Amino acid sequence: MKRRDFLNKAGLAAVATGAGLSSTSASAAAKTRWKMVTTWPKNFPGLGTGANYLAQLINDMSDGRLHVKVYGANELVPPFEIFDAVSQGTAEMGHGASYYWKGKSEAAQFFSAVPFGLTAQEMNGWLYHGGGMELWQETYAPFGLIPTAAGNTGVQMGGWFNREIKTLDDLKGLKMRIPGLGGEVLHRVGGTPVSLSGGEIFTSLQSGAIDATEWVGPYNDLAFGLYKAAKFYYYPGWHEPGTTLECFINQKAFAALPKDLQSIVLNACKVANQDMLAEYTARNNAALHTLVTEHKVQLRRFPDAVMQKLKIISDEVVGEIAKKDDLSKRVYDSFRAYRDQVIAWHDISERAYLNARGAES
Repeated sequence: MKRRDFLNKAGLAAVATGAGLSSTSASAAAKTRWKMVTTWPKNFPGLGTGANYLAQLINDMSDGRLHVKVYGANELVPPFEIFDAVSQGTAEMGHGASYYWKGKSEAAQFFSAVPFGLTAQEMNGWLYHGGGMELWQETYAPFGLIPTAAGNTGVQMGGWFNREIKTLDDLKGLKMRIPGLGGEVLHRVGGTPVSLSGGEIFTSLQSGAIDATEWVGPYNDLAFGLYKAAKFYYYPGWHEPGTTLECFINQKAFAALPKDLQSIVLNACKVANQDMLAEYTARNNAALHTLVTEHKVQLRRFPDAVMQKLKIISDEVVGEIAKKDDLSKRVYDSFRAYRDQVIAWHDISERAYLNARGAES
């Protein structure tokens, strides 16, 4: 090789190596690391894995430029302190359910689950195209947070009980783990709602500290082993007909991201929102079959008379929120107006089809 050719090639190699180092350094410098705190036990099926999936989506879609590390309940902060942790900047993201934060804002409960309210499909319609998301953003803005929908369980089960529920009187004196507006309805009929994180439910039910609990549905309830602590499993989940799970983001941390990463975060939440609902839809029935056939769980439907009275009381409880403050009234009015029109449509679409499909031939 001639000396000039050798020097030229050596120079080009040096330039290429330098460029590679420069690119690597720039990439390393550009990488942003976020923490996501959750109310769920680490890696818990459906809920915890849903948070993991969201973090992985962001990591992959950003090609590592934004890396999110997930912390389960109590790993970084207690489960019911994640709202404050993200608000204060201890973590950049939180994964939970908005009805846990009614102490911050009564209106927050509407964006997760309302007794006898919206199904998962209807919730997504309200949030994305019915004005719900704008109201949710307004609700969280004073806390420096940006809310997003990041999962949905679909219609939940009514819960696990250590005695049969034949009349409304059977709920009197009952100590039950049930959050949000459903808990207030239980209180109105003489029961005692108890707030517990997911990790505390099994031991509380097994020890008798509570008499009953709702959690999610067969897929999650089987994983928690709740069948070992109670045998009566009731449906439907009147209190949570389409529970939206949330990811809320520290506003300052979000504003510091470039536009493309902001878009990735928000759109990853939309993907995770749909994926969780699909997973529950696919897995619940197999889990229910296992509970009934292998673990001899006694599946029960709430009596019609009980459901009718719970609905009357639920409507009263939900309506009273509108009287709390101006924001709650505007959220309630939006929710109610959307509910009325979507029910009218689903009566001749979803309900009519399901009735036809279920009719005997």
